[in-house]
Amino acid sequence: MPVTDDEVAALRAHLQGNQALQQELYGGMTTPAARARYSTLLAMAFFEAVNRRFGGRDSAAEVIEYVADVRARAPEVGQQIDPSAAERVIRRALTDVDVSDVSDRMRGRIFIIFLVALVSDAEYDDDQLDAFLAVARKAADDALEH
Repeated sequence: MPVTDDEVAALRAHLQGNQALQQELYGGMTTPAARARYSTLLAMAFFEAVNRRFGGRDSAAEVIEYVADVRARAPEVGQQIDPSAAERVIRRALTDVDVSDVSDRMRGRIFIIFLVALVSDAEYDDDQLDAFLAVARKAADDALEH
């Protein structure tokens, strides 16, 4: 089953800082399939945002600097993230970097924290955010088909 409108709306709400709506919509995802679709959408949005930010380049120095910057913006959140793991997860979207030792929980935190930062840095207007989410949704749908 493809990603639903409510799953996209939940991610949109999260990216726009509307935590109440995001929690309401996420709370409605009661089946394992719905949560799997949302997780896939989140991952595909993260990969798309990383590729847009870094232009497909695998620059370790740029990624290290970006991770440090994001962690410094919100130290309480930054403390929840292993910087080495974040750097490797970001670089995984760009190249073949091993992240097998990064737990699913840590990977999820990295996806969420850095996706919010990447989208915020991009300063999308509503139409641009819709277009970004449409690309992520298509990628998620494609991934779920295979």
